[in-house]
Amino acid sequence: MNVMILKVGGSVLAKLPQSFYETVVQLKLSGLCEPIIVHGGGPEINHALEQLNVESSFVKGLRKTTQEVLDVAEMVMSGSINKQIVTKLGKVGGTALGLSGVDCSLLKVSPVDPSGALGFVGQVEQVNTDWLKLIMNNGGIPVISPIGIDEFGQRYNVNGDMAAAAVAQSLQGKLILISDIPGVMEDIDGKSIIHSELTKTQIEKMILSGVIYGGMIPKVRSALKGLSGGVKESIILNGLTPIDLANYIAGKQVGTKVIIEKEAHYA
Repeated sequence: MNVMILKVGGSVLAKLPQSFYETVVQLKLSGLCEPIIVHGGGPEINHALEQLNVESSFVKGLRKTTQEVLDVAEMVMSGSINKQIVTKLGKVGGTALGLSGVDCSLLKVSPVDPSGALGFVGQVEQVNTDWLKLIMNNGGIPVISPIGIDEFGQRYNVNGDMAAAAVAQSLQGKLILISDIPGVMEDIDGKSIIHSELTKTQIEKMILSGVIYGGMIPKVRSALKGLSGGVKESIILNGLTPIDLANYIAGKQVGTKVIIEKEAHYA
């Protein structure tokens, strides 16, 4: 099964054109691959927290999650955003099923930080792939909200990039991190360039220098972790120009590939 996991960040969701969803549905109908969407919801969660006067903060790109923050995150992502994506896929001829990592214990997790400093922030230990295969084999596109559950029934907020990498790893698929920029960018000699490929060493140097920062940090690290665990390929693409996704499927050079080779060339 040729599976492609599309991680769509909360910052880009509201901007995605209808043509993006059309491209995803066409991928499914064409039989070229089996798409799965894993989404975030940062901006909408921030708005809801502000409206409800609930304090929230970030530590190295991860949201510190109290029980109150977790309840809001689940309400927004599993209840609102998830169904918006399902609806948009349906409007362009797709059949999608929205679910969270809690459903059927789809994402079994453990705390990222056992000390409790991050609160209820989880990391995926196991993905229930049987249910995903059941949906895909019956013509459906799974749309996953990254709320996971542990062995004791406690829910956890999972970084969307990390959740997507875990799903891709479990299905040995390709990981496509959809962003609102064309890849990892850097200003060199007064020119803004897009790195076509980056290795782990290069990524860590760019994090230290501040070129890669904020929400891009878990994105690139998730891409690397996925590769080390069996993901066929990891790439960061611009979802605002859906032709990039089509070009990638066609084998053309777009976005930033995260690779494990010792050497990489620059765009």
